[in-house]
Amino acid sequence: MGAGASTSLLVLTACTDTSPVPTAKPTPQPTNSVPAPTSVRRSDWSNDPFALGAVSFLPVGATPLHRANLAQSVMDRVFFAGEATADDPSTVRGARDTGARAAAEVLEVVGPGERVAVIGAGAAGAECARRLAALGVDVVVLEARDRTGGRIHSIKGSDGQFTELGAWRLGVDSDAEVIATLARLDVATAPHAGPDLIRESGSDAEVLTPAGTTPANTVGATAVARATEWAVSQVADSTLADALDASGALGAAASASQGDLGGEELLQQYLRSLSATTGAEASTLSAWFTPPQQTEENLRVTGSFVSLIDSDLSGVETFLSNVVVGVSYDENGVRLRLGTGESLSVARLVVTAPLGVLKSAAIEFAPLLPFGHRAAINAISVGAIDLIHVRFDEPFWTTDAVNWSLVGTDDLITTWVNLMPGTGEPVLIGLVGGDAAIALAGLTEKELAELVRTSLEPFAEPV
Repeated sequence: MGAGASTSLLVLTACTDTSPVPTAKPTPQPTNSVPAPTSVRRSDWSNDPFALGAVSFLPVGATPLHRANLAQSVMDRVFFAGEATADDPSTVRGARDTGARAAAEVLEVVGPGERVAVIGAGAAGAECARRLAALGVDVVVLEARDRTGGRIHSIKGSDGQFTELGAWRLGVDSDAEVIATLARLDVATAPHAGPDLIRESGSDAEVLTPAGTTPANTVGATAVARATEWAVSQVADSTLADALDASGALGAAASASQGDLGGEELLQQYLRSLSATTGAEASTLSAWFTPPQQTEENLRVTGSFVSLIDSDLSGVETFLSNVVVGVSYDENGVRLRLGTGESLSVARLVVTAPLGVLKSAAIEFAPLLPFGHRAAINAISVGAIDLIHVRFDEPFWTTDAVNWSLVGTDDLITTWVNLMPGTGEPVLIGLVGGDAAIALAGLTEKELAELVRTSLEPFAEPV
């Protein structure tokens, strides 16, 4: 712009007889400024070859019975556990419960001296192996990654602080057992409580909801509750998006408001937040099985969450960087084929591989799994969720709100969690799900860092 202005001035001077009079310089206006973060890390589960997605969800046509079918054992030789088979999917407690269930099933049929293999050193696999080993079963764990934890991924920085790129939030009541175990292991946690801030991008309009008030986004929560209530009374399932329209919830939300914010934008942001939990868009998610609004008090895990997994695996023979690519089974036992070309024969096998891995057929089963298992793997969908952990030298914001949301923008990141009130650290966590998470997975590190600054600009103080 400076070069263009100089050129215009020269042309004007050449065409006039009098000397030009310079115009007054415009008064600088306050602008928002977000400093460059000291670190930006993301979970990137969609690109992880040993996850191929963050969580499972039920689209139209799938039901919890598909999860139950996937959990069935095959010939009492191959057993299944993991998040996709859980009654409480997308949770650490749910995954651990499936590991406990699979261990109990194995214990009913395992014979003296038999060896059992567990595929996966995540929450489900570690819990299963712990229970089997505690009762004297010869068990071996095979993990494809070079680390334990699965979709719990704790990274320790040079300053001793932990960055959790996987599961990081627990329910005070529903996860009481996990929280008690973490306390015994001296893994730090912090309350996840505080005001909720919903702000409109490009304006001063906002809604600040006091701590403990649920839901913060009343328009969005009311619309989704109305749509799901309508859906369960229908003969056939529909997507959440269709249920919002057919139930009249979409129109009601559009004519509503909350503070200075419009209802249509509030509903869209609520759906963005929902996708950051389920990994699914409203156009895909089953209206019958849309998760209800969560009202439970939460804790954040600020220490080494993976210590939970390592404690379970203490004393258990565990091999990292061992990818299982083939499983052959019959009434006599199970034979595993590894990516290295080696093989391992065991009496029983527990598979806790993520649903994305099973969908990709990265593990070849011979014979094919029973139809019920294959139908379940095809029916249940894999959701995309990305977590972006951003650290700054010092905070550029002054709000003590814990949960930040943006409305009126097409930015990929519209949901942020402020860790400063609970930990004193200038750290923000961006939560992205559904199509936005898939788009985010394609960004370079430089592009992601710039996107972070753009997304956070509405929360910066004018300078």
